[in-house]
Amino acid sequence: MSTPTRRLTVAQALVRFLSVQYTERDGVRHRLIAGTWGIFGHGNVAGIGQALLEAGEDTMPFHQGRNEQAMVHAAVGHARQLDRLSAQAVTTSIGPGATNLVTGAALATINRIPVLLLPGDYFATRPADPLLQQLEHPTQADVSVNDTLRPVSRHFDRVTRPESLIPSALNAMRVLADPAETGAVTLALPQDVQAEAYDWPEEFFAERVWHVRRPAPDPLELAEAVRAVRAAERPLIVAGGGVHHSRAEEALKALVDATGIPVASTQAGKGSLRHDHPADLGGIGHTGTAVSDDLARTADLVIGVGTRYTDFTTASGTLFRNPDVRFVNVNITAFDAHKLAARTLVCDARTGLQALLGGLADHHVDSRYEAEYRAGKERWERVVEAAYAAEDESAVPTQTQVLGALDAVVGDDDVVINAAGSLPGDLHKLWRARGPRQYHLEYGYSCMGYEIPAAIGVQQATPDTPVWALVGDGTYLMMPTEIVTAVQEGLPVNLVLLQNHGYASIGGLSESVGAERFGTAYRYRAADGTFTGAPLPVDLAANAGSLGMDVLRAKTVRELREALTTARASDRPTCVYVETGTAGPAAPPAEAWWDVPVAETASREAAVQAREEYDRLSADRRRHL
Repeated sequence: MSTPTRRLTVAQALVRFLSVQYTERDGVRHRLIAGTWGIFGHGNVAGIGQALLEAGEDTMPFHQGRNEQAMVHAAVGHARQLDRLSAQAVTTSIGPGATNLVTGAALATINRIPVLLLPGDYFATRPADPLLQQLEHPTQADVSVNDTLRPVSRHFDRVTRPESLIPSALNAMRVLADPAETGAVTLALPQDVQAEAYDWPEEFFAERVWHVRRPAPDPLELAEAVRAVRAAERPLIVAGGGVHHSRAEEALKALVDATGIPVASTQAGKGSLRHDHPADLGGIGHTGTAVSDDLARTADLVIGVGTRYTDFTTASGTLFRNPDVRFVNVNITAFDAHKLAARTLVCDARTGLQALLGGLADHHVDSRYEAEYRAGKERWERVVEAAYAAEDESAVPTQTQVLGALDAVVGDDDVVINAAGSLPGDLHKLWRARGPRQYHLEYGYSCMGYEIPAAIGVQQATPDTPVWALVGDGTYLMMPTEIVTAVQEGLPVNLVLLQNHGYASIGGLSESVGAERFGTAYRYRAADGTFTGAPLPVDLAANAGSLGMDVLRAKTVRELREALTTARASDRPTCVYVETGTAGPAAPPAEAWWDVPVAETASREAAVQAREEYDRLSADRRRHL
């Protein structure tokens, strides 16, 4: 008996296949590929482009982007907002369209966020050689520019024959839906193969549901972890992004309520507990709070939940100073669970926390320890209040006063997005996260330009949610392009644009490592050739307005609060523009170290002094073995 088939091009078959893929977790289904972003060129216009047109919006929604990197950022924002249960695809032409994907792919893979990349590729049949935009490699003729995507993809395949699409597409879905494997997935599509017809088995287009598992911990590992917690006198939980991906916030709260173990959060994990929970200590590490870092230095047991332990979290290996400190790591990937020579619970975060609670039902930390961290939390809250305070509402706001004004305006379900500059540090220390999705910091790759397209992706995922992209002038100039997309799609994203005339974050870092803020200010050249002249006369608010945004200029704290309130109520993309001042409250200094190597020999005094400080601080680094 013959198998029913359908004759379609490779591109048409891929679009149809993607339209019937679903994820399921806890009995709830999501469309796995919810839509496709695209910019068309000769490498994909007649293949994927034609297939999307033929399929129609009901089968595969299409989103028009302006920059290929930005399209990936938008897809990442969408997937993160939906707990990695729904992703988007991104199609590009060959050449620069494909290589523009690399930064976005690295960001997705580093942050463990699913995105499907569909770059065009050179002819598989090689009727002409070289093609327009072809990279000619003298010793490896099968190499194309798409090979730059291999190291930043969790799965990569080049579909050189129609029939090879079937296993390739299935493998792509497997990786995207796997919570331990997910990241960027690349299917490189030669432009001739995209347009080639084939008789596809109808079964390929049958609805397919990918179950997102919640693996339980191994009983032996669980028993060892429970014993370790019971034996600890000063335990500390470090909550990472895996808490959010697993929707384990309630399980974490239940464990903390029962045991009194305090929680400090990474950038990705902030909001795992609501900010006013008595055990929530805020951020940890280089940009952490004083109470979190003080407890980390004396903790005898650190319980990492869904964290990768980056150098910002560990203060470059100097934070966890107790000579007897040990680690228990709850993580769905064994790779991350084994970091810092930890006891491991390789499992889903929610399942693992629930299992720990079952083993610790009658356990509670000493009341003196609980009183200690609660007092530290109260002291830090006064630091936050001082940084947010604005006694003179007619004054130019400082950056922390901008955050205070925004804090007064947002609701519990608003989403605040940031990725780079000085804002991540201020936010990690000061922001009062009121909900599990409110604090959206991309700090795995800390990519300038992420914020605006990510806001679009979040807005697409949750249309009724107020979304805020916070950017400085340096980040804005990297990638304002998707403002046009927000306007085109009628997405009421809010942009808070801070003008401080340069790379403020790197300027401060430069000064601390003896580089004297070289090359970090946006100023004219002075007579001596340095960039120390007058500020450049750029008008970023006018630029945002020229791209279609409504623009509200705020010169004072009072005007800022009014503008933020207006923006939140608007149904149009709105930019709140403010030039920040320095006369007033600022963020507190770092509570822990970050390793940025300083010149070992130098003739300038600033570098010499910075090296002396570096040698002093780096002496505290240790390996946990």
